[in-house]
Amino acid sequence: MAVEILTLTDGGQEAEQVARRAAEFLRPARESLELALYDIRLPDPVGSIVADELRAAAERGVRIRLLYNVDTKRPPALHPPPRTRPEILDELPIETRAVPGIPDLMHHKYAVRDGEAVWTGSANWTIDSWTRQENVAVLVESEPLASAYRTNFDELWERRDVEHSGLAEPEMVKLDNGAGARAWFTPGNGEELSQAIASAIGRARERVRVASPVITSAPIIATLAEAGDRARVDIAGIVDEPQTDHVFHQWRENGHSAWKIPLLAAALEKLPFAGKPSTPWTENSVHDFMHAKVTVADDTVFVGSFNLSRSGEMNAENVLEVHDPALAGRLARFVDEIRARYPDTTVPEHAAATISDASSVQAASSRSPGEIRPGASSSERIQSNSPDQ
Repeated sequence: MAVEILTLTDGGQEAEQVARRAAEFLRPARESLELALYDIRLPDPVGSIVADELRAAAERGVRIRLLYNVDTKRPPALHPPPRTRPEILDELPIETRAVPGIPDLMHHKYAVRDGEAVWTGSANWTIDSWTRQENVAVLVESEPLASAYRTNFDELWERRDVEHSGLAEPEMVKLDNGAGARAWFTPGNGEELSQAIASAIGRARERVRVASPVITSAPIIATLAEAGDRARVDIAGIVDEPQTDHVFHQWRENGHSAWKIPLLAAALEKLPFAGKPSTPWTENSVHDFMHAKVTVADDTVFVGSFNLSRSGEMNAENVLEVHDPALAGRLARFVDEIRARYPDTTVPEHAAATISDASSVQAASSRSPGEIRPGASSSERIQSNSPDQ
């Protein structure tokens, strides 16, 4: 196996199916398991499938370590807070450490097995994530990639400090099938990751597919807005409708970020994006968000825990960049399949009124405080004291 993909849709699979696949991933462990999970909440009987596998691994002498996020001051409409219960984790034969999610989140959803294989993607280990949300899980066997993930895990394990994590350089490696791949981690490489995704979109000659709950990273929305004007590449995508509406509202209220409104409005108005009408977050509501985080640009895939957002650049996140035509084709089809299930996204009237020609896009993006100018190198960043959403 080089790369295995699990695509999850709202109502498309039972939680037990995903739990059994997670257990199959954990089962071969001989020495170590490292799990970094923003939110883990799996009541029985689903939880027992995973918990029993962890207990069996511990009985074999496997060292099991788990990191989870605790606390957040982010608005729940955009960043649903985790509901991990440490007292339940304490019943398992594993070592655990909580990572403070203030000011920025430990947002990973990965597991590393024996320094040889990685499970990652957008899905938290919760019932709603596995049954009611669009998500992608990626399983890859590669010692160099697993080593990079273990390095990231150890940074967080030792320091429990999001800000000083994600420092490893993303190095391209070759997988068993000949595909090139590299792991990106934030916040250490956050701005560079956004720029890499924007550049891949800008270079695409045939297709671009995007799935992200929200899109707020300046280089990415500026590139999409400009592409909407040119209309020379097949570009389409999907967002979460209530979360994106909240972004427009937040930007309108916050003058610091209002310059982004015409960029995102232009991208969503001019390109065929769908918007999932998910249930707005409350503590007791169903959590059925459009939660996949995938970008396909020709034969290149970016997939992981990273929303295409400014705050994503500041969180502890991870993304696999894979250059593989077959994988790109499959994930492009997945985006198209979930797009087809939902209506076109709509832009609030106040935001639609700000759309103008491409020259205004260029001017707005040049005022990007704290972010990379679209198309610029990382050395051309504009500095700011306060990152925005």
